[in-house]
Amino acid sequence: MSKTASQEVLWTINAGQEDQEVLEKHGRVALRQVRIQRLLDEALEQGGVASQEDLASALNVGLRTIKRDCQALEASGVYLPTRGNLHGIGRGQTHKAQIIGRWLRGETYDQLMMSTRHSSTSIRRYVQTFLRVVELHRQTFTVSQIAHLVQSGEALIREYLTVYAHNESPESRTRLEEQLKRLRQGDTPLDGVKRGVR
Repeated sequence: MSKTASQEVLWTINAGQEDQEVLEKHGRVALRQVRIQRLLDEALEQGGVASQEDLASALNVGLRTIKRDCQALEASGVYLPTRGNLHGIGRGQTHKAQIIGRWLRGETYDQLMMSTRHSSTSIRRYVQTFLRVVELHRQTFTVSQIAHLVQSGEALIREYLTVYAHNESPESRTRLEEQLKRLRQGDTPLDGVKRGVR
């Protein structure tokens, strides 16, 4: 029997107000499913891969509950980068990149909140990070520099840049340019990032 190498990761089990918003709007099951997605993404960003058993232990629920939640999420089109899914097939797109792609194609925050059960705070943070990534990419920063500046893992930066490259419809580009214009006008913390680089 082969042993799987382990990697210690830090997880955000409770994201405070973001989790509270999901709980109030969608209930306990949705909250647990959002947490599953968050924990899997955090593991990947830190160079680890979690199993369903790891998730059950971290969320203090039974393995059958995690399996049921994972099946429901995957049935709705969410890719879950668990140890079982990654074995031998490579990495798919995380929920953050999927949400960004849907946002670029015209879905509103309300639509995304209803379909993904993520909080508006989470979705807004994903979009703001994505916009900062695109702006820094256009300024010819490298992936590792962008990751450092926006305080995200390089894997997520690459995913966001892939989403950016694959959403070239006029509607997507118009939406992106409108939001980048707002970003440059100081509606987001990008100005602080620019000052920190110089």
